[in-house]
Amino acid sequence: MDLDDQVAGCAASHQLLLTVIDELTETQCHEPSLLVDWSRGHVLSHLARNAMSHVHLLDCAQRGETGEQYPGGYKARNAGINDHANDTRDELVKAVRSSIYALEGAWAGASAQAWAGSGQQATGAVIPMHDIVFLRWREVVIHLTDLDVGYDYGSWPELYVRMELGRQVQVWASRKPMGLTILPPEALALAPALRLAWLVGRAHPDGLPQSPGL
Repeated sequence: MDLDDQVAGCAASHQLLLTVIDELTETQCHEPSLLVDWSRGHVLSHLARNAMSHVHLLDCAQRGETGEQYPGGYKARNAGINDHANDTRDELVKAVRSSIYALEGAWAGASAQAWAGSGQQATGAVIPMHDIVFLRWREVVIHLTDLDVGYDYGSWPELYVRMELGRQVQVWASRKPMGLTILPPEALALAPALRLAWLVGRAHPDGLPQSPGL
């Protein structure tokens, strides 16, 4: 899939995110999200830090280095999220907005060398830099849903659903014993967006087991 299409799709989701959070009140920013033990503030704090982690990876790749997405790993990642989850509504919104602008600027300014490089995720996995636009798109789409503001799988972009569904079906198959890698008939009967929402743990259709999620 063309990288430009992914950039355009993610940029559109960024703008939707900014529109949504502009409407949040101080109280709403600190109410629970759909994620266990996370407020909306946690989600917004994470989205801001995730964007800046991608800027960091691209900066490293520009120098020919394989950067560490969150220097210090998961511990540092989680500490950063928690440290800012209780920021004021204005601080949270400003952090998300400025990080989005920084990331989209980094995309626009990245050289062929940067896009041909690699980066290390918090899990330790090394990924090609050309994959990070889709991974960022995933973060925005899924966490917009987690904000519990009326945005759910029915609103997910068609291109995102098509791309993500192929990936998540492969993940499903990789977790199953040989011969049991086909999705259950109940899942195959679902519309693509709902099937994906089940696979990533954001919907719980009747007759299907709980998905491990992302």
